[in-house]
Amino acid sequence: MEFKKHQSIYLQIADLICENILTLKWPVGEKIQSVREMAANIEVNPNTVMRSYAHLQDAGIIKNKRGIGFFVSEGAPDKILELQRQEFVQEELPEVVRKMKLLGVGIEDFVQLFDQFNFKS
Repeated sequence: MEFKKHQSIYLQIADLICENILTLKWPVGEKIQSVREMAANIEVNPNTVMRSYAHLQDAGIIKNKRGIGFFVSEGAPDKILELQRQEFVQEELPEVVRKMKLLGVGIEDFVQLFDQFNFKS
């Protein structure tokens, strides 16, 4: 995994886990990789992965079954979508709108351009 400089590594790992949940690579109720497995796979310190897991557990996205491991929580995809929408609206959208205004891209232009993109879920 290649990490970005502008965001904490543990948050990037949490984003990767959320992506795996949203794409159903890890369905609701399924056991996810152990802290050590994840750390070995992405070549980071297990403490960093544990911080990611704790973050996601606090958000109700994963749950720990003591002695068994971590599992995807019921309702995790909906929680992820809500949290990521909030983050987008609060952190990313203001910059997009600022840039659009700076470049003179109107909402009509944006809608037309938006419809041209071929997004894959």
